[in-house]
Amino acid sequence: MKPHALALLAAAALAAAACGSDEPPAAARTAAAAPLAAAPVALREVDLTTTAEAVVEAVRQSTVAAQVSGRIVDIRFDVGDRVQKGDVILRIDERAASQAVAASEAQVREAEAALVNARAQYERTRQLLAQKFVSQAALDKAEADYKAAESRMKATLAGAGAAATEKSFTTIVAPYSGIVSARHVQLGEMAAPGKPLLTGFDPSSLRVVATVPSAQVPAIQAGAKARIEVPSLGRWVDVRSVTVVPSADPRTHTTQVRLELPADVKGILPGVFARAYFVTGHAPRLMVPRAAVIRRSEVTAVYVIDDKGQPRLRQVRLGTAADEKDVEVLSGLKAGEKVALDPVKAGMSAPPAG
Repeated sequence: MKPHALALLAAAALAAAACGSDEPPAAARTAAAAPLAAAPVALREVDLTTTAEAVVEAVRQSTVAAQVSGRIVDIRFDVGDRVQKGDVILRIDERAASQAVAASEAQVREAEAALVNARAQYERTRQLLAQKFVSQAALDKAEADYKAAESRMKATLAGAGAAATEKSFTTIVAPYSGIVSARHVQLGEMAAPGKPLLTGFDPSSLRVVATVPSAQVPAIQAGAKARIEVPSLGRWVDVRSVTVVPSADPRTHTTQVRLELPADVKGILPGVFARAYFVTGHAPRLMVPRAAVIRRSEVTAVYVIDDKGQPRLRQVRLGTAADEKDVEVLSGLKAGEKVALDPVKAGMSAPPAG
């Protein structure tokens, strides 16, 4: 990087600090003279990691589909609503199913009456045979009629149970507690078997799925420790467990790794981009606070506090080792040097570049 790039960056920081300021010059000088918060650059033991891009997904995510045909007459939850296991989330017109249940119940009563009659006929015929009033053939026929009535009764009961089950499909209940993430139907639409109705997920069981080169799998399994970063939220989370999927993609030679998130994690949703950091070892590294780093275009720099307490802009080159507070610095700084934790304030109080 050419030297004038740092001068331009310092000038831009000073100009940005000056623009829009309503303070009188004396107040501005007083603010500039206030001591800057600083932290030392430290050499410390850090985790060596290999990084992979990942995505958050729900362990339990499902789409509830219709099992019967009918018009949708009630939708009780919408996208973003939280439901409890067993809550009724949607209802389908049950009139046809109710008629089928009534018909099957009538058939059960008819079969029951026929069975009672067949049993009585069988008992009478058996008594008459004992008195030699009927032949053995008459008893055999009565017995066959009785067994046939028993079978018809069982079949009718099964049909009634099927009709009742079919009717229960008109009331859609939540299979587990969770959040509705999509609604696929509107009130009054026709439902059909297999048609998606609502999609939901359980926010208490999330995981991050990363795809890593297969050559890195042995080191990841040996470390068995990982963290994830969610850049959009600025959050780092320690994972509960690391599971390597026991298969690889033959075209890309990559393997999926699943990282289970804690059950109490909040604010992270399925589909969010994340980075996975797999620990593969430990080593001393020179670390600088993330808050001290300023990035402008292609320039990465920090304000170093000199012996006179003045901040001086200095370009640095960062490494890959990092956590939520610090990041590795490869060049531009030495252990023990102090850097300003508020680059904007440091830019306001920095002396003009000579």
